[in-house]
Amino acid sequence: MSHTTPPPARLPDGSRLELGTATASYQIEGGVADDGRGVSIWDTFAARPGTVRDGRDGTVACDSYHRYAEDADLVAGLGLDWYRFSIAWPRVLPEGSGRVETRGLDYYDRVVDALLERGVKPAATLYHWDLPQPLEDAGGWLARETPAAFADYAEVVYARLGDRVGLWATHNEPWCAAYLGYAAGVHAPGRREGGAAHRAAHHLMLGHAWASERLHSLGGSAGGCDVGIVLNLAPIRPGRSEAVELADQIDAVRNRVWLDPLAQGAYDDGLLRVAPELADPGLVRPGDLEAIHDSADWVGINYYTPVRPDVVVAGRPPHPERDAYPGTDPFDLVVPEPRTAIGWEIDATGLTDVLRETAARIDRPLLVMENGAACSDEVIAEGRVADDDRIIYLRDHLAAVDVARAEGVDVRGYVVWTLLDNFEWAEGYTKTFGLVHIDHTDQRRTPKASYAWLAGVVRERSSSLTE
Repeated sequence: MSHTTPPPARLPDGSRLELGTATASYQIEGGVADDGRGVSIWDTFAARPGTVRDGRDGTVACDSYHRYAEDADLVAGLGLDWYRFSIAWPRVLPEGSGRVETRGLDYYDRVVDALLERGVKPAATLYHWDLPQPLEDAGGWLARETPAAFADYAEVVYARLGDRVGLWATHNEPWCAAYLGYAAGVHAPGRREGGAAHRAAHHLMLGHAWASERLHSLGGSAGGCDVGIVLNLAPIRPGRSEAVELADQIDAVRNRVWLDPLAQGAYDDGLLRVAPELADPGLVRPGDLEAIHDSADWVGINYYTPVRPDVVVAGRPPHPERDAYPGTDPFDLVVPEPRTAIGWEIDATGLTDVLRETAARIDRPLLVMENGAACSDEVIAEGRVADDDRIIYLRDHLAAVDVARAEGVDVRGYVVWTLLDNFEWAEGYTKTFGLVHIDHTDQRRTPKASYAWLAGVVRERSSSLTE
């Protein structure tokens, strides 16, 4: 296939804050049985009774597999610089390795070309949690063979799309994949393995490093590429002095387990006290940390809310995420008001804080790759959806990024989660983050008030550059 497009867009230069929106394959595509796609761990997990709040799954989702051009029009209508999408590993390698399904690659060809034709730069994420089920059956991210298979998969995808896509993320939120999936069991694959989840964390980082090396080697003769990893980092804010040690333990599992090997090529002593599995030479083998060190050209940050640990108080119900921090002392999580519809504290200053803290820990350009809010949207008339609370949330968090940039933090992009109301993992379709309302009875797309607001922000910021 020949293309006459310009060289692939790479990491923004930082002269201005570039804006985008994001989606993820299992959450929007549907078409799970189309064109040879294999089974993912989310297909399997969602089929188990009681795992998803409304008992639904991503079989149809937003039907973007068939409506990708309509969705590309929606992105272009916002005037954004970037569209961040993810690639479904089971569409490309239905068994996880070996046989390549070219019809899956053809679909992502069409997505990329649709974006470029509309003047939107594509940013691809290789893994947004839809691991092929055959790899999970062989051990999943607890097995060292999975990061090796991930690097092979990355090579297959880059060979097809690398001439038009120059900005690549290996993993999205590996904390969720490792700790919600293998410790708390509330995300696919739904395993409760306790401290063994730290093994998954290491293998996810190893997969990132090996895939990054592979993409960089392939990009040398094809115009190059910038490869990063997207982490859901959070400021850890203990409410009282008794919780300071807890906060350090939680920071180790939430933030440092990813940033320290990237920045320093090591797991620190505080982390190893919480996660002694990471001191196992059978897991962390010679050369592993050296491969991870400096393997990211940029670091993506997904921010939604601070984490506020507290000592256990009798009679207070445990927070559902408590099991996602194996090895830490018993703790509770406090969630003050105001909150979004999903129950997360709203605090835009936390985004400024996490950008500052990350910049102090690793010398890499930063991209805010997800930020948004689940809101109780109101359909006030056909064709009109009011979501003023989302507008306020996005306004305040975009301002928080501007504060960090004004302080000298090298933040180069801000990406809104998400374009469409979609399958929101364990919440099913009960929580809506989208700029666009989806009527899941007929897949009709209705831009919300926040969509018009964001388009206006893009126009205002673009016009200010020409004045």
